[in-house]
Amino acid sequence: MAHSSKAMVLEETKKLAHRIIHVPKGGFLFREQENAAEFYIVKSGLIQISKLTENGKELTLRCLSAEACCGELTLFAIEPKYLFNAKALEDSEIYAVKIERIETMILSSNPEFVREFMVMINEHMRKQHTKFRDLVLNGKKGALYSTLIRMANSYGVEVEDGILIDLKLKNQELANYCGTSRERVNRMLNELAQEGIISLPSRQIIIHDLDRLKLLNHCEDCPVSVCVID
Repeated sequence: MAHSSKAMVLEETKKLAHRIIHVPKGGFLFREQENAAEFYIVKSGLIQISKLTENGKELTLRCLSAEACCGELTLFAIEPKYLFNAKALEDSEIYAVKIERIETMILSSNPEFVREFMVMINEHMRKQHTKFRDLVLNGKKGALYSTLIRMANSYGVEVEDGILIDLKLKNQELANYCGTSRERVNRMLNELAQEGIISLPSRQIIIHDLDRLKLLNHCEDCPVSVCVID
């Protein structure tokens, strides 16, 4: 979707907001299985979308910064409930739009909004699908490699010898993206560092060979708009 089209959808949706919510760092915007009444767009801050697995581990699915949205899977559902947890990784402000207002907008005579909104939702579904695919088909290493690739696309900054992931994450938080333990992520990161694919200066990650990382992950060359962390 063209950036201008997505921007149009977001701006029109913001106009429907009935409040702006402040979520302090560590607080929850919503939790899974809570009754869903609102759709959200991040105004500022950082929101983590996660799911608890059957064994109680946290699996991080998305990390949302300004202009990203969540709660879209509750639209047009019967007695909707949130499917995931949304936690603030830093102080955040969120536009909240009542679900029925968006549903009314979609059903109204505004075909351009409807089309672009559905394109945006489809893009979110593709992102979700590819993340689950990497986790299920490629195991823990594939989950880590794909997470690093997505983070490079979303938060990568070109430096002299590679791509710096400009996002402060503890190894436990990185492990949550992969559905595994911090210790296992540490080992996998060290293995990549020993092969010269990445380096780990001062608790940061620099990717030196992104093509090699993609090859190890059997990358299908998804569009960058899909291969992101939000």
